[in-house]
Amino acid sequence: MAGMKLGSFTITPDGPFSLAEAAIFGFGQRAGGDWDGVMRLAFCLDGYQDQVAAEVRQDETGAVHAVVHGPPGAGLARIQSQVARVLSLDHDGREFSRIGERDPVIGRLQAAAPGLRPPLFYSPYEAAVWSVMSSRRPARQMMQVRDRLGRAHGSVFSLAGEELAALPTPDQLLAVSAFPGLPADRIPRLHGVARAALDGRLDAGRLLDLGPERAMTELQALDGIGPFYSSLIVVRGTGFTDVLPVREPRVLDLAARLYQLDEPPTEAGFRALAQPWKPFRTWAVVLIRAATARVLGEADPGRGGASAGVR
Repeated sequence: MAGMKLGSFTITPDGPFSLAEAAIFGFGQRAGGDWDGVMRLAFCLDGYQDQVAAEVRQDETGAVHAVVHGPPGAGLARIQSQVARVLSLDHDGREFSRIGERDPVIGRLQAAAPGLRPPLFYSPYEAAVWSVMSSRRPARQMMQVRDRLGRAHGSVFSLAGEELAALPTPDQLLAVSAFPGLPADRIPRLHGVARAALDGRLDAGRLLDLGPERAMTELQALDGIGPFYSSLIVVRGTGFTDVLPVREPRVLDLAARLYQLDEPPTEAGFRALAQPWKPFRTWAVVLIRAATARVLGEADPGRGGASAGVR
């Protein structure tokens, strides 16, 4: 097993937060599912040179505690910062709660999924790798391929009695010339993602500084990354809180049902409807997708879906 115990840290959330909601929320390469009180994370640390892991728990006061594993010198503060980003704990949730106070529909969704904040990909690099791997392929099948890839070429951590594989670093990924379950045309695309990560083009801070529109445009220069996946990488790999997907049919349909509209809103209509959600329109849309079935008393079809806001 990789890594050694590096230490621990505690994050006290500002505003409501539920680790259980984050852990059972399935999207991308994480299936979600049962909750045993521990959220296990294994990932490439920002900078993409090391792999680390964390066992994350939440106590009865709401504080979030993490026990961290990795190579010596990985830097506990860096790991804490990345875990906070992944769990959307780097933002003040009290402001999102106030959106529910001024918009009763959002308030009902917040009550149905208390403390839900969007869980993110570990990094833009990992989101880009997933985008290339999963394009036009069954998500569950590619979750298994991604796990095997991490076990073969990345690092495996033992976390609270379970094994979890971290994705290969960019350098490790560049050494992969073929892999069972990955079509041959995906390997050069994955190598392009790896080189972009090594060049600094997939640093979360850099993409945040660019802003969502410019970042999405730039990422489409990567082979295999079109508008849909560039949106996925930018919105769910960096932590932008206020990106509104105005062309997602499922989101528009859910909004129409929640707000009792005769038909899905137009782009302009949706922007007007979402005005009270600022500066957390991303969070509101994730909440709509995750909790509408609960509010309407319907069977939950699953929280993943194909939306760039969620997948």
